Amino acid sequence: MTVITDDLPAQLIHQEHEGWEAMTRGEGGTHSYTAMLPDAIMVFPGTLLERGAVIAALDGVVWSDCRMSDQRVVRLGDRAALLAYRLRGTRDGAPVDLWATTTYVYSEGRWRVGAHQQSPAGD
Repeated sequence: MTVITDDLPAQLIHQEHEGWEAMTRGEGGTHSYTAMLPDAIMVFPGTLLERGAVIAALDGVVWSDCRMSDQRVVRLGDRAALLAYRLRGTRDGAPVDLWATTTYVYSEGRWRVGAHQQSPAGD
């Protein structure tokens, strides 16, 4: 039985939204601890962070007004998928406009983050 179903896009978008909601509460590190695979990474402009560093870096960081748009889901077999989207929001009082991709892997009965990448959006 395959894990990927027709409602996969809605599932992954909802899960990603939950992550951004955690960021608006300053709980990004706590959320990442449960959402990420043990060997997951995040890539930001100029750096690559492993899970432990992500958890430490995101705890206490507060975003606001996070709005996802232009979501696309690409299935990568039966147990993996990529979610790409644009995110607009505010971090530390400054507006942020970026493109992001999150690679999800079905592991231990749920979808978990294997990798996440962010790039500034162009004009």
